[in-house]
Amino acid sequence: MKILAVDNEEIALRGLCKAIKQALPDAEIFSTQNSSEALSMALHCEPAVAFLDIEMPKVNGLELAKQLKKEVNPRINIIFTTGYNEYIEEAFTKLRVSGYLMKPITKDMILTEIDNLRYPQELKWDGRIKARCFGSFELYVDELPVMFHYNKTKEMCAYLIDHRGMCSIGELQDKLWEDDHKASEHKSYLQNMISDLNKTLTELGCNDIVLRKYGSIGIDSNKIDCDYYAYIQGNPAAINAFRGEYMSQYSWAEKTLATLVFKA
Repeated sequence: MKILAVDNEEIALRGLCKAIKQALPDAEIFSTQNSSEALSMALHCEPAVAFLDIEMPKVNGLELAKQLKKEVNPRINIIFTTGYNEYIEEAFTKLRVSGYLMKPITKDMILTEIDNLRYPQELKWDGRIKARCFGSFELYVDELPVMFHYNKTKEMCAYLIDHRGMCSIGELQDKLWEDDHKASEHKSYLQNMISDLNKTLTELGCNDIVLRKYGSIGIDSNKIDCDYYAYIQGNPAAINAFRGEYMSQYSWAEKTLATLVFKA
């Protein structure tokens, strides 16, 4: 997420940027003490959110907000950061801002505003391969659901994505047949599932996401777009997309779900 931070006071701006970075470690922050330069900066970086001080020389925050909405993006999320409360009514009724924070700004204040943006950021996918984990699990290639020969292969793929690293064949057997006291007897079926995974993804031209080592297998998390991965990286759009459901068709996913719910 790209964020614009504007405050004419150096100490206040430094504190604001620190709070933003603590709340959103992966955010791209574009900051300036010069409100007159803020518009050209915003035109260049096209921020989703702008944190603006109000009482600034030359161009105050109210006027800057109007310019940003008119010339950059009418749906930009404006959040005022100020020491004065007399502008609240104008901010919300006339400018339709997203938030109004009283200084000093903290990490928790930033997180609250990002979680309640007037214009929530949609989760954007850039690659061919997409894994939807929130709700029921589905794997997509070129916007189409991947159809494996075995239904159980899809569950195996889901577990590997959830696992986020190399997984031993033994662990796969135990997790995929966790209610079966004879899970070890499914070793041959599991090998067929692995072959199904490789064959299906090879036919789709994306078998490079499968990682193999002796006795273990994994999914390369760097080669797929995934709402779960985006969530744990602090992506605000992914955080907003989480509605308390995670890989809902698989019982073993409840452990990860509990972690997500606790974090939320």
